[in-house]
Amino acid sequence: MSGPDGSSLPGPANSLQDVAGLRVGHAQRTGDGYLTGTTVVLAPPGGMVAGVDVRGAAPGTRETELLDPRNLVERVHAIVLSGGSAYGLSAACGVMDRLADGGVGFPVEGGVVPIVPAAVIYDLGRGTRFRATPDAAFGHAAYDAATSSPDPLGQASPADGRAAARAKKSGGAAGGSSGAAARANEGGGALGGSIGAGTGAMAGGLAGGIGGASVVLPSGVTVAALAVVNAAGSVLDPGTGVLSGARYGLPGEFDHLGEPSAEEVAAWRPAGVTSLNTTIGVVATDLTLTKAQCGKLAGVAHDGLARAIRPAHTMVDGDTVFAVSTCALPPPQPGRTLYGSRPAAVNGPGPRGELRDGAVRRAPWDGAAPEGAHLHDLLAAGADVFSRAVAHAVLAATGRAGAPAYLDVFPSALRRTP
Repeated sequence: MSGPDGSSLPGPANSLQDVAGLRVGHAQRTGDGYLTGTTVVLAPPGGMVAGVDVRGAAPGTRETELLDPRNLVERVHAIVLSGGSAYGLSAACGVMDRLADGGVGFPVEGGVVPIVPAAVIYDLGRGTRFRATPDAAFGHAAYDAATSSPDPLGQASPADGRAAARAKKSGGAAGGSSGAAARANEGGGALGGSIGAGTGAMAGGLAGGIGGASVVLPSGVTVAALAVVNAAGSVLDPGTGVLSGARYGLPGEFDHLGEPSAEEVAAWRPAGVTSLNTTIGVVATDLTLTKAQCGKLAGVAHDGLARAIRPAHTMVDGDTVFAVSTCALPPPQPGRTLYGSRPAAVNGPGPRGELRDGAVRRAPWDGAAPEGAHLHDLLAAGADVFSRAVAHAVLAATGRAGAPAYLDVFPSALRRTP
C-alpha cells in the first residue's frame, strides 16, 4: 500500500494491532508504593512463530531458548512484557493460567502447556516500595484486558483477576483493592505512554513508556512494533533536542514537531537517570516467516532501537526484542532473482517474468510468492517501525516527579496539535 507520492503508509491504528489477529492488553498499578505494570501480546488461534534477540548485558527473560530454531516448539501463544525486573517474570504465569484454562498451548499427554516467552524492565522502587512488583494477577488482568470487549477504557484489578471478567460482562469498571487499571490494545496515541509495562519507565531522565508504530509495505505486508522504553541512554539528538526516533517517521507522522528552542535545549540537565534500565518490545508481521527469519527480524529491530536510543545495549540495559509472525500471508519462496535486486514489470508473455541476459525479471508480487527483495523490505521496515515506536512512547508518556514528559521539558517542540 502506498500514498499518492508512492510512499508507504502506516496501518489504521499505527500500532501493533495493525497486524491482524494480534491482541494487546495492559495492566498497571500506581499508588500504595506501586508504579509498574504488565503488557501481553496474544497470538491468533494456532499461535505465532517467534524469534528473539537479546543484546543488553543485563536481561531478564523467560523461555527465550525455546525460540532457537534448533529447538522443538514452533509456535508461541503469547509474549509478556513486564515491569518488576526478575520479580515481574511471574506475570507470565498468570497469562499461562488463562491460556491453559482455555485449552490453548503446546499439546502434551494430559493437556496443554502454553508457551509464553517474557522479558522485563527494571523499575524497582520507582513507586517507593522496592518489592511492589507485578505477579500472576497482573498477567491475569492484562490477558483479560486483551480479550475483553473493544472498549479500551475498561478497568480491571491485577489484585483480583476475576474483576476483569466482571468488567467484561458489565462493560464498566471493575473494583479491587489494588486500584490498578487494565486496558486493551495499544498505539502511538492515546493508549500509548505510561501504561502496562511502561508505567514506571524512564528514558534518559524523561518519562518513558509504551509506544507503537506500523507500516503497510507496497507488497501489502504489514510490519508493526510495540516498544517499552526504559533506557539508560538518551532518546534525544544531543545538539537539537529532537527525538532521535522521529527521524524515521513516515510522511506527516511527526510533522507536528519541530526543533525545540536553543534555550530549552541548553537548560535540559537530566536528573535522576537510573543505573539499571532496559528497553524491550515486539516487532510483528503478517508475512509467514520461519523461526530463523523471526530471529533475524528481531535482530534488525535492534538497529532501530539503537538509532532511537544512545547509547543502547549497555552493561546496565537488558535490551530484548521479540519478533513474531502470524503467518497470514504466504512465505517467501526461493526464486532465481538475486537477493538485493528489485522485481521489475515486463511485457513478456509470462505473468512471472522472463529470462533476460541470464537473469529473471519478474512482475510485481501478486501475493503468491514473495521474492528476496520483499524480505529485505520487511527487515528494513522492522528497524524503522521500532525507531518510530520509541519516539511515540516518549511523546505519549506522562510526566511525574523526577521524570518529566518530553513536551514539559521542550514545549516549543510542539508546533501544532497532532
